[in-house]
Amino acid sequence: MQRLLERRTLPALLSLSLTMALVAAAQVGVMAPSQAATPITVASAISTQNGSTATVRGYVVGQPTATSTVVTSGFPNDYALALADTPGETSTARMLYVQIPTAFRSGYGLASNPSLMGKQLDVTGALSAYFTHAGLRNGTAFAVVGSSGGGGTTPPPEPSGYYSAASGRTGTALKSALHGIIDGHTGVSYATVWTALRETDEDPNNPNNVIEFYSGTSISKTLNGGDPDDWNREHTWAQSHGSFGTATGPGTDLHHLRPTDVTVNSTRSNKDFDNGGSAVYQCADCFTDSNSFEPADAYKGDVARMLMYMAVRYEGDDGWPNLELNDSTTNGSVPLHGRISVLLAWHAADPVSAAERRRNEVIYTDWQGNRNPFIDHPEYAEMIW
Repeated sequence: MQRLLERRTLPALLSLSLTMALVAAAQVGVMAPSQAATPITVASAISTQNGSTATVRGYVVGQPTATSTVVTSGFPNDYALALADTPGETSTARMLYVQIPTAFRSGYGLASNPSLMGKQLDVTGALSAYFTHAGLRNGTAFAVVGSSGGGGTTPPPEPSGYYSAASGRTGTALKSALHGIIDGHTGVSYATVWTALRETDEDPNNPNNVIEFYSGTSISKTLNGGDPDDWNREHTWAQSHGSFGTATGPGTDLHHLRPTDVTVNSTRSNKDFDNGGSAVYQCADCFTDSNSFEPADAYKGDVARMLMYMAVRYEGDDGWPNLELNDSTTNGSVPLHGRISVLLAWHAADPVSAAERRRNEVIYTDWQGNRNPFIDHPEYAEMIW
């Protein structure tokens, strides 16, 4: 009889102990091993709507407000966001609708954080329909990829002492010091730019593709050229603003050259940057008028920081024009680019991303040996301009 009681009591005790351990783990936020898996893609999450828990990695492309509606501006609240495998995705069929719990709304809701558009997030939660659409509910973790709480690889900090000569300076003295630091970089040929961009702008979710600037479209690295729907080499600081061409120098400086859809590149042309205008074909949330171009919110800070780099790197002391920023949108062929007041606002509204930091590091270590100071030290912008 005693042995029979022992056989019946032991399993019950083990079951009780396991239950108590699981409850304790839940109370302190411990995640079960099966939930701590490598992030999955949005496509995988869409095809796995079975209530299981997963961490999904994707780009923020808007806020769902109905089953087939995702808004990309004028966000009504902080309750939801949509993720996609590419930052330029426009098809709701390839988006995952993410419910944002109350605890995460102040940090990840788009009404409060519109600069998250185009950023890559890791979100952990239950793969379950939301808005009668493939979704993720009851989120337990949100993090920007590359931040202290996110996945991915955070680029290393700037080399020790790299900006020592700029310490304690402001205004023109700071601008001059930074010029001395980043001047004299290793130049590349215009033909080599194709190869470099395949590395600097590689799609982190598909190593065979690059991400097109402005539109955010992921496209094969081999589809470069001059035909419609190819990608080509966009000079963010327009070549005609200084007439520097494509000889090794400012015309081949990787810190402002980006892969861009041929049609979008043609529409941007040599215009200055400003807010407003009509919608741009093949570039969601981009606008243009007769003399200016406005990129989508996710790229505005990138544009500002690239133009600031050019205005510091090229001071007219090495045979190239002295490039400067001003507040005009009718600069034509003079070595000026605008509008600085708008660029400063974009710089503040769209902070440096992990993708920018990675790109800065790749250009520094693999190609040119110099860095963009406004990515490493965003505060320098207001200190100069």
